[in-house]
Amino acid sequence: MILFPAIDLKDGQCVRLKLGDMDQATVFNDDPAAQARAFEEEGFDYLHVVDLNGAFAGESVNGAAVEAILKTVKFPVQLGGGIRTLDHIESWLDKGLARVILGTVAVRNPDLVKEAAKKWPGQVAVGTDAKQGMVAVEGWAETSELSVIELAKRFEGAGVAAIIYTDIDRDGVLAGINWDSTLDLARSTSIPVIASGGLASMDDIERMTRPDYQVLEGAISGRALYDGRIDSREALAKLRAAG
Repeated sequence: MILFPAIDLKDGQCVRLKLGDMDQATVFNDDPAAQARAFEEEGFDYLHVVDLNGAFAGESVNGAAVEAILKTVKFPVQLGGGIRTLDHIESWLDKGLARVILGTVAVRNPDLVKEAAKKWPGQVAVGTDAKQGMVAVEGWAETSELSVIELAKRFEGAGVAAIIYTDIDRDGVLAGINWDSTLDLARSTSIPVIASGGLASMDDIERMTRPDYQVLEGAISGRALYDGRIDSREALAKLRAAG
């Protein structure tokens, strides 16, 4: 079970949004590379990064900040936000990303995702962000008519490395992950599922150690780590002890 610390980038700064609203951003660090280094020193195994501006723009906006992170840390980094073409994917993987996360394009052009997953095995994940169970796109600005489980079934057997599932209604408000929906998704697909959106406390970490939660690959935490609601060293120790 992997606990992914999150760095969300807006205007070159490390921020957290509330309910996916760009106007409700709290700045936690104006040096994302330093924040990434701090997470690595705390013992995390993998970093989750989102280019928030890029998700809306459909292209990389915070590329300089991401590149600074990649030059600073040694642990693997996955990136989402504005990655929409094979050239985007290849460029980022060449720069040292371990994994790209494809969101909007997974809805708009699933064949591109399948092609990418075949070309770069183990390095392409799908970001599934949902409002009331329906997939949202374009930086969460639009809601599609596709359910989370329907989207996952599109990529069954395609070689996608993981599905990152975010419940937008829980994101950034410390309300706890929507475990029921997340586990339903994980049980409906053979693709590894990573929980995101709302990880709130050590109680959530404790829950992740239970046997029935081992169906998940892991979970992403942002605000709760920055606020100190989750003790990183204690959380990592608990998850590693649970196997």
